Amino acid sequence: MLTYRPTPVQILQHEEWNNAGVHVLVKREDLNHPFVSGNKWWKLKYNLIQAIEQGYDTILTFGGAYSNHIYASAAAAKELGIKSIGIIRGNELSEVDNPTLQFAASQGMQLHFVSREEYRYKNENQFRAGLTEKFGNIYIIPEGGTNAFAIKGTKALGEMLLNEIEFDVLFVAGGTGGTAAGLALAMPDKKIKVVSVLKGDFLKDEIFSLTESKIKQADVLTDYHFGGYAKYNDTLLDFIANWDAKQLPLEHVYTAKVLYAIDDLIKKKYFKSGSKILLLHTGGLQGKLV
Repeated sequence: MLTYRPTPVQILQHEEWNNAGVHVLVKREDLNHPFVSGNKWWKLKYNLIQAIEQGYDTILTFGGAYSNHIYASAAAAKELGIKSIGIIRGNELSEVDNPTLQFAASQGMQLHFVSREEYRYKNENQFRAGLTEKFGNIYIIPEGGTNAFAIKGTKALGEMLLNEIEFDVLFVAGGTGGTAAGLALAMPDKKIKVVSVLKGDFLKDEIFSLTESKIKQADVLTDYHFGGYAKYNDTLLDFIANWDAKQLPLEHVYTAKVLYAIDDLIKKKYFKSGSKILLLHTGGLQGKLV
């Protein structure tokens, strides 16, 4: 079982928020593990239990050169004493150039680079059969870790939040939708704002698909992606630079975009006075720019 460190809940202070009477709390899941942090811990938990119980000694997963999931999977496998293989999208970078891949390699992950065109077939049976033929008896975890076992984990996270914290609205970043899906299943009576970090409006359909349309309270916000996954502009960078990092460390891929959305909606008087907002910090700080 992966090491888990209990994480604190903080009250974030901001003059405009105080004047609006809106209380913003943050659950610091970025502190739950030094390397397998945030939602990655919860998404990997039951996948790893399943792999070990079924007798696998190697996990294989997928990601880009800056993938938090690759980073976390490599560290988790090392901690549990099993092998890991990462299928990396694009072959223009290696562990020599890239700190995320360098860390993954240092944890013992075997990196296998494929072209972006070939990577598109990662979920096809023929492609996966080729991986099994090449690497042997492997337990395959999808890109981002999102599958039924991941949702089981993020649902458990949601149940923990409900038991620990009183809040009116939960804010969380959305990429593959797995974290939001599990949280929504755990708290059907709570409002959830999912800040999509991807360009496009397909994330809500993904979440509904993952939950078999059993949820209705997840509202996907598509105006805060700043150009798409891991993209940013001067507005986001200025927001990060002006934020008090001593209160809450931010990275540009996930949490900064969520906090920006909260700040923007408070300024637009979206929330009534007395509202309690909970921000789930999903980790990924190894990817921050500065």
